[in-house]
Amino acid sequence: MTMQTVHDILRAVAVHLGYTVVSVSVGFVLGVALGIVLSRFPRAARFILPALSVLNTVPGIVFIGLLFLWLGMRPVTVLAALSIYAAFPVLKNTVAGLAAVEPQYKEAARGCGMDQLQRLRLVELPLAMPTIIGGLRLSTVYTVSWAVLAAMIGQGGLGDFIYKGVSSNNHVLILQGAIPAALLAFLLGSLVDALQKRVVPRGMRSGKGAAER
Repeated sequence: MTMQTVHDILRAVAVHLGYTVVSVSVGFVLGVALGIVLSRFPRAARFILPALSVLNTVPGIVFIGLLFLWLGMRPVTVLAALSIYAAFPVLKNTVAGLAAVEPQYKEAARGCGMDQLQRLRLVELPLAMPTIIGGLRLSTVYTVSWAVLAAMIGQGGLGDFIYKGVSSNNHVLILQGAIPAALLAFLLGSLVDALQKRVVPRGMRSGKGAAER
């Protein structure tokens, strides 16, 4: 492997990481915000969540292609598509986590004189946090793989190596894109796990399993 190849891989990793971090950040904020809203309207959520799940099944390559027709060949096209996809796991887990908060805790908070916003911020969100962070982990790992599609519209990332390798039947190029992408997914997933250990009390971390089901 030449120095130029190493430089190209590192540059592709930086682009790929940038897409992932920005998209997951936007998706997390969007997913939590919409999840809070839907948790306040459970009847509507029973219809909206399945509809969003159907949209989530649209292949990423199709979605990016449609956005390309609207936004053109720009990084914002990739970021918009990835952010929307990244929001789905967080949104679903936020609704599930808030719905799982036992009424007795809400009643206790109400009895302490907390208003609705205080109950949400001080009681419901902390109790739902294991499930929400479980959604963040899924979102992060998925987005690393979805970001490969950026190469489809010439916006770089590790997908460049994979697509060039597939088109030329070059296994070395495929591995040069696939291995760093797998390592990136593992690294970012581990960082989210470390974040969970810092922000979630030890006795509440069992919510991770429920988030991944």
